[in-house]
Amino acid sequence: MEKTTTYITDYNCVTPLGFNVADNWQNVQDGKSGIRKHDLFESQPPFHAGIIDNNELERIFSAEFESENFTRLEKMLLLSLKPLIEKNGVKEKTGFILSTTKGNVSSLKDKDTPPEEAYLSVLAKTIADVCGFKTKPVVISNACVSGVMAVSVAKNMIESGLYEDVYVLAGDEVSEFVISGFNSFQAMSANPCKPYDENRDGITIGEAAAAVYVTSAAPTDSLYFEILGESAVNDANHISGPSRTGEGLFRSIKNALKEAKISADQISYLSAHGTATVYNDEMESIAFTRAGLQHTPVNSLKGFYGHCLGASGLLEIIIAMESARNNMLISSLNLENQGVSQALNIITENKVQEIEYILKTASGFGGSNAAIILKKCAQ
Repeated sequence: MEKTTTYITDYNCVTPLGFNVADNWQNVQDGKSGIRKHDLFESQPPFHAGIIDNNELERIFSAEFESENFTRLEKMLLLSLKPLIEKNGVKEKTGFILSTTKGNVSSLKDKDTPPEEAYLSVLAKTIADVCGFKTKPVVISNACVSGVMAVSVAKNMIESGLYEDVYVLAGDEVSEFVISGFNSFQAMSANPCKPYDENRDGITIGEAAAAVYVTSAAPTDSLYFEILGESAVNDANHISGPSRTGEGLFRSIKNALKEAKISADQISYLSAHGTATVYNDEMESIAFTRAGLQHTPVNSLKGFYGHCLGASGLLEIIIAMESARNNMLISSLNLENQGVSQALNIITENKVQEIEYILKTASGFGGSNAAIILKKCAQ
């Protein structure tokens, strides 16, 4: 039986750098970061983060939707997904996957709000009902690999015949819960994060909503992306710390390459996780080198957006596709001196280069790792 081919033909995002892909791409290309210093929570000291402007969010949402009876995160998600729904529609066998780590966790502070309103399944159903999905929504919540894994799940569900097409939607917001949690780990940098730098000292939190449309239908657009290979491997190393050998990430990459039927030296661009913690970036350098990717152009987008948790992987896939669409490698922000044991080909300035094969990786708590390979295609 011939394997079903899956494509990403449409995408959108809502971030501190813009409420559409065009604005995000322009700001990233211009080297503009969405990270600022904020003082939002009485229980937490001031912190750097990539946070969407509330006034702009409310203004744009009010212009697009009649009802205001949604949480802040729901507004971000709906604004990200709406243009894709309007263009591609919803059929009987259209699937919907929501990727998030914390969802509406902020609602737990409101004593008048029933606790079940914070359930991820309730959030998914709210979005599904507004958008008219006829299938039951699926939630992917697997730490920081959630966004990448959600695309993999969409691909596998389409290949199995369960769905004809799938909307993948990802979102997380900066909340007191998240900030206090990472502060308790002593994992927050006092400054904007510095992925792969010798003086990196922790993450910067961010927020975003991102959406992609995955389909098995032959694309009619002039340029689109085929999902060639994917894999997720859990190395069960530690509840929060990454493997020192990069085993899970290495295996994820090798499995994705095997399914894609390409070699490591064919990868044009590697969009890494790059959280700027001491151990994550070191682990990635080891895994990438073991996989034969030490000479592949690589960057982290965390210096632009911060770490957007369950949305980070999907957002970074979108920016990676824009990089390929424009044949432009984007500089990895805030890198002064590389500080990992295995030297990588980190992009230090924007560079025009033909990009055909993209590898996107992610790693997260609990030993989770994921990799996905996309091929740029043209009619």
